[in-house]
Amino acid sequence: MLKKSLSLIVVLSTLLWTAGCASNANSPSASSGEKGADAPSPPKTITLAYSEGGSTMDPAEASDLTSDTLVLALYDQLVTYGKKSTDSGEVADTEAIKPMLAEKWDVSADNMTYTLHLRKDVKFQSGNPLTANSVLYSFERLKNSDSGSFLYGMSSIKTATAPDEHTVVVTLSQPNHMFLQILSLYNFSIVDDVLVKENGDGDYLKTHAAGSGPFKLEKWDPATEAVFNANDSYWQGAPNLSKVTMKFTKEASNRVLLLDKGDVDMAIEIPAKDVSKLKTNADLKVQSNASNRILYFAMNNKVKPFNDPKVRQAIAYAIPYDQLIDDVMYGQAKQMKSSVASNTPGYTDAGYSYKHDLDKAKQLLAEAGYPNGFNFDLTLGSGFQDWADDAVLIQAELAKIGVKMNVVNVARAQFLEQQREGNLTAYISKWTSFVNDPGYHLGFLMYSGGSSNYMHYANAEVDKLWEQAGKEQDENKRKELYGKAQELINQDSPWAYLYEYNRVVGMSKDVTGYVYYPDEVIRFYSLNKE
Repeated sequence: MLKKSLSLIVVLSTLLWTAGCASNANSPSASSGEKGADAPSPPKTITLAYSEGGSTMDPAEASDLTSDTLVLALYDQLVTYGKKSTDSGEVADTEAIKPMLAEKWDVSADNMTYTLHLRKDVKFQSGNPLTANSVLYSFERLKNSDSGSFLYGMSSIKTATAPDEHTVVVTLSQPNHMFLQILSLYNFSIVDDVLVKENGDGDYLKTHAAGSGPFKLEKWDPATEAVFNANDSYWQGAPNLSKVTMKFTKEASNRVLLLDKGDVDMAIEIPAKDVSKLKTNADLKVQSNASNRILYFAMNNKVKPFNDPKVRQAIAYAIPYDQLIDDVMYGQAKQMKSSVASNTPGYTDAGYSYKHDLDKAKQLLAEAGYPNGFNFDLTLGSGFQDWADDAVLIQAELAKIGVKMNVVNVARAQFLEQQREGNLTAYISKWTSFVNDPGYHLGFLMYSGGSSNYMHYANAEVDKLWEQAGKEQDENKRKELYGKAQELINQDSPWAYLYEYNRVVGMSKDVTGYVYYPDEVIRFYSLNKE
């Protein structure tokens, strides 16, 4: 592939992008903001209801939805996703990487070296300038972190150097088409190296901010709320909102009530059963986006009888898919037909043939040597009502083909520990791929060496296809390889696919600027209130 200089592309794409949306990382007038340098930001505030209070503000260690949200309010990344409009609202365009702290970049002909040119007008909230050393320091922290180090490894970074204050040269260990997408994740946020070192490194960032982001932290109490104030000196321009408050409300019914009464402006993690009711409130709007959050019925491929593909296929034919989607999810989901979510570039349902067909399920069981069925334990983690409801419906259908499923209920923490151990016979679980790419998704879940391949699926041909696709720089060829891998996985049926969730967010009709991202984290900077 020819050497690609993005300088001209960045300029042209910026002219188009800024014509239709707010100021951005590559806009010449970004530092003055879209409202103009002389127009003060109106005193607008917004309150959002979240279920949990988070565990850290450290970008390298954040791994839950609230912590991730805190990070993205306080920090910037080197690059970010573009945006596009769909029938269900504005969403991130994960295939369009846009400048952020890196205003442009060059890629070597062998796709092994990325030269990132940093903006020269960015200061951290402390007043310290953001430099190439800040980037190197942030990379090193992530590399050595407990939670985010796997992402650093997935980025294929071999070395990172700073030839000058505003240039970072990253050399990869192998070509990686996901490199820029991974750089856009919150774990790769750039931290104020000077400030953190002055405070002894350690756990300073767990409870303190050291970013260049659009909001400053006023308060964070994981038991009650987090409060942010606008960073009026933000390099992209002051936010539209002067204050953002996150109210931590564990019970979903209470979040729905707060939203319905107008006590909060936005609420997330809304139960599917409450969507239709909220839609009747003329003061609210409900945005429901197809997500890449999936739910699956996992079977341990090393444990009898699930080591036989025909048994796994029989289970897949016994799942009452329409009931799950209509009676459990109230239409806020759709049937899953591949190990990769359907809104992922490169998705295919080739090789998928499963529908609710008990006769077919019985036939497969008989062929596998289980004409009278068998017994097994399904481990069910607490905390998700739809999982429990799904288990009841699946249990009833399996009984009709002679299969007795014993539901073993365990606490969420215990379930996660048992899942990681990889010894469960069967379980229900969900997954969200933050990088919207088959390579990311399959690498974790279906590659034989994947860190989240807890059901021990192994297909040497799938492994080979995944490895080849990871190095393939031609997009069409890469998608073809991932497509073949998905087809094989669909035929093997290591899981019984259940459904793809919709991401539901309820908000006041006065709230604008909400954008759906694959990681499901709300970016406060784009929000406004009319």
